[in-house]
Amino acid sequence: MGNEGLTTKTVLQYLPEPLLRWYRASARDLPWRRTRDPYRIWVSEIMLQQTRVAAVLGYYARFLTAFPTVEALAAAPEERLMKLWEGLGYYSRARNLQKAARIVAESGGRFPDTYEGLLALPGVGDYTASAIASAAFGKREAAVDGNVLRVVMRLTDCRDDIADPKVKKIVRSQIQAIMPEAAEDIRVFNQATMELGATVCAPNGPPRCLECPARDFCLGRLHGTAEDLPVKGAKKPRRVEERTVFLLLRQGRIALRKRPGTGLLAGLWEFPNVEGALDEAGASAVAEGWGLVPRQWESRLTARHIFTHVEWHMTGYTLEVAGDGPADFTWTDAGGLKERAVPSAFARYSDEARRRLGGWKED
Repeated sequence: MGNEGLTTKTVLQYLPEPLLRWYRASARDLPWRRTRDPYRIWVSEIMLQQTRVAAVLGYYARFLTAFPTVEALAAAPEERLMKLWEGLGYYSRARNLQKAARIVAESGGRFPDTYEGLLALPGVGDYTASAIASAAFGKREAAVDGNVLRVVMRLTDCRDDIADPKVKKIVRSQIQAIMPEAAEDIRVFNQATMELGATVCAPNGPPRCLECPARDFCLGRLHGTAEDLPVKGAKKPRRVEERTVFLLLRQGRIALRKRPGTGLLAGLWEFPNVEGALDEAGASAVAEGWGLVPRQWESRLTARHIFTHVEWHMTGYTLEVAGDGPADFTWTDAGGLKERAVPSAFARYSDEARRRLGGWKED
């Protein structure tokens, strides 16, 4: 194919046929691609938000075993839901899943089958609504995520900032214009474009252009600019917060408390902690302020956890104490700890708590 007359418009028009052919021959076999059930597709799309496919597979299987229908999810105890979500992060996704499940269950268990109807569900944005509408219902709706943005920017040799919402809107319009008409092709087209971006035209390294179905007409490859694309404006630096975490042991039990119902990690269980990086004397003063008497200092553990906009630098102390502590403390054994959802921000401390309590290995 000659490239003299290639333009942004013509490049994209060439894409659907080789893309679909490549996808049907090369796509990963993923469980949510074997179903048209909107419930199962919806669960997968929410789990996959800001999470790698490899990390989601086990969670997806366990979640659907526990909640095989939208009605089961709607009726689930929140503690059980949060425990099954433990480690996936972004816990508001799980709460919005249940809110949306209750809306669907109250409507007889039938999911909205339009982009607009899906978009009205809690936790469902433009991309997710488009992905479900196309994969479950064969609707001609373009789903544009980071993978698709990267593919289009490289295909068209476009240097617009993909962090600009206007650019995403333009790309959605461009993809919408080239989507196939046949329902079976529509069902996989969005998946195919995302798959190309995830596995071939990938981030964090040079694209594997020789494996790409668009290699003959990709302007980024032909112009030698693919590795420089896409362009994305610099993120604001994360705010760093110092915290001191307490593993408080008393008669074979450890102290937990629930976080507030709003804000970061809302409503989840945590080990008691305070702002600041305290030395042993400072930590002892905090414990005494909680009405506890430190008996024996066991260990000091440091850890870091990165959220989207903030980074925690944690200093932790394991100590034997006497006393009941504040009313919001729950003293629990290994079994109680296993049943409660403690976010992965505290992973190192959860591991130490299990070791101290003679705990268990996670499934």
